Amino acid sequence: MIEYSRKRHDGPLLLALACGVSVEQAARQIKKRERSIYRRLNDPDFRRQLHGIRDDMVQRSAGMLTAAALEAVKTLLSLQSASTPPAVRLGAARAILEIGMNVREVSDLAERLAALERQVGLQIAPAA
Repeated sequence: MIEYSRKRHDGPLLLALACGVSVEQAARQIKKRERSIYRRLNDPDFRRQLHGIRDDMVQRSAGMLTAAALEAVKTLLSLQSASTPPAVRLGAARAILEIGMNVREVSDLAERLAALERQVGLQIAPAA
C-alpha cells in the first residue's frame, strides 16, 4: 500500500492531482495557495507518492479492463445471432478489447521498468 506523507493536506492533494486536476483546481479543493502546491510538487518524496498513486490507478484500471474483455468476447460471440445489429456491437467489443490490451501493456511495461530500476539501484548502491 502507498505510504502517505504526514502533511495534513497531502492525502486529498495527492488524490486530486492523481485524478488529473490542475494545480489551480487542487488549490481550490483543499483551500490552499497554488504556491504551496507547487512547493509540494518540488518535493521528491511527494512526487514519488503521486507517481505511486497514479501507478496504482493504472493497475486497477488494467484489471477492470481485463475483466471487461471477457464480456467483450461474449459480445463477439453473441454476434452470431441474426437479430443483433452487428456493426454497433462489434465496434463496442473491439474498443473494449483494444483499450484493455493497451492498458495492460502499459501496466506490464511499468512493472518491468520498476523491476529494472530496482535491479540497477541494487547494482549501483555502495557496499555497506
